[in-house]
Amino acid sequence: MPVPASMILRLLLQKKYLPPFDILNLVLLHMVKTEIGTYLASNLLFQMSDCYQHITIRGSNLRNKMKSDTIIFNLVLDACVRFGSALKGQDIIEFMAQSGVVADAHSINIIAQIYEMNGQRDEIKNYKGHVDRIPVALVPHYLSFYNSLLSLHFKFTDISAAAELVLDLDKYREALPLNVEQRPHLVSVGSPNLKSGLKMRILPEQLDIDRTFEAERKEDLVAVRNGKFNLTSKALAKFIYGYRRIGSINELSRLLLSIQEQKASPGGNNLFLCVINACIGVGWMETAHDLLDDFEFAGAAIDSSAHITLLEAYYERGMLKEANGLVKQMKKSGVLSSCFDETTIFTNVLEKAATSEPSSNMPSAVEYSDLTKMLVQIIEEGEKSTPCVHYELNTSIYFFCKAEMMEDALKTYRRMQEMEIQPNEQTFAVLVRGYSSLQMYRDITFLWGDMKRSMTQDNLVISRDICESLVLSFIRGGYFERVMEVISFMMDHKLFADKWMYRKEFLKLHKNLYRNLSASEARTEAQRKRLEHVREFRKWARID
Repeated sequence: MPVPASMILRLLLQKKYLPPFDILNLVLLHMVKTEIGTYLASNLLFQMSDCYQHITIRGSNLRNKMKSDTIIFNLVLDACVRFGSALKGQDIIEFMAQSGVVADAHSINIIAQIYEMNGQRDEIKNYKGHVDRIPVALVPHYLSFYNSLLSLHFKFTDISAAAELVLDLDKYREALPLNVEQRPHLVSVGSPNLKSGLKMRILPEQLDIDRTFEAERKEDLVAVRNGKFNLTSKALAKFIYGYRRIGSINELSRLLLSIQEQKASPGGNNLFLCVINACIGVGWMETAHDLLDDFEFAGAAIDSSAHITLLEAYYERGMLKEANGLVKQMKKSGVLSSCFDETTIFTNVLEKAATSEPSSNMPSAVEYSDLTKMLVQIIEEGEKSTPCVHYELNTSIYFFCKAEMMEDALKTYRRMQEMEIQPNEQTFAVLVRGYSSLQMYRDITFLWGDMKRSMTQDNLVISRDICESLVLSFIRGGYFERVMEVISFMMDHKLFADKWMYRKEFLKLHKNLYRNLSASEARTEAQRKRLEHVREFRKWARID
């Protein structure tokens, strides 16, 4: 019952009282089990900030109390990740920095996931230097952090950065001592080049064993085995796809050779064979052959089955010229060491080629391994994925908005439209909040018009989070027709609305607006319509 629970807590806040934090943690723990409860719990955190200077708990100021209580923020942030409320999570991260709350190991992992959801690679990179210095004992606890950063490198199609991250994961870590002084580090929230930017206080080594919640460990791209990082099949598939897409198979070979040397692969000593078979499995025979050449040139030990599998695939597809070239290569490398070997191999190859299905995309010689399945999936996803330039433009807009350079942000937004790149929810959310922070509410009405057109064309889906930002901005600016448009949208799409918050904002700014004015007393048609929308909002918010 998150709604009644939030009402009780809000009434207590109005009376300048808040329960002890151990009780508050338990209440929030139950609230964040649901999506609506998470939404309300997030708004409660912001309401607490309004009472910082007035509420005391057993003689100590609430601000000082909350500085020492990170769990309450971890609970809500983790729920934002679980329910996909990335924009609300971003607000809480900034609020943490403003409040002086120290982010621990759990916080940093969750923050990284929120940045990943919002496509904010520069933000998560601000934490990397500190996380890289953690001792080996804490490595498993930062699995989600490195997964999120690696995922963002792939989204930005920055394969070189992804490879560098993978190869650096375990370097020098074992020699690093534990930070016994436990002094918080400062990390920029937003670009470190912003003079007025926020700073987050972090303690990467701090890990609360008796924590109230257990955050889900994310093993999407990177897993930890025996204290060491290992790539998953999905990560390998992304590297194969990414390098092939940019035509750098030789770089892929170098990466695989380095990974094999570090023994950080899901296939162990069979890494090369797994990758070659996966390429053959999706019909990338040329890529498989190039990899085979690179591995042999580097002097790596290659299982002879890799040559045979590729040869069988060539014959199945009628690629006789390539097959003959591979046979010569096999003789030169010693794979075909005798007439007996050659006769046996060719007999088996030709028999399989004769019995295989001509229409089959999968050569009969190749086992449909996990890596092959994942590569097929990555290829399909790649055709539908968001272009990397989209993330880059959103990053620029975010920087300009934080720097209060709204003209430059708008130019970037217009350039995005000229390039026929459809702005997404993140684009609009950053712009709305940028304009709102400068009280430029009229500009937000134009953005809302763009959003409605995009939604009509099925090019945009918006969440409750951005609807909340729109409603609050329009209330502050006095655009009540737009307020009711957004509220109607939320009702039509069954998006929960926090009426208490909207009611409070209205009463703070427009308590007596048109309270004693009747429709017949309106001087103009515009005033009459505005009166109608204000009354409609009052009725909806249960003010009168």
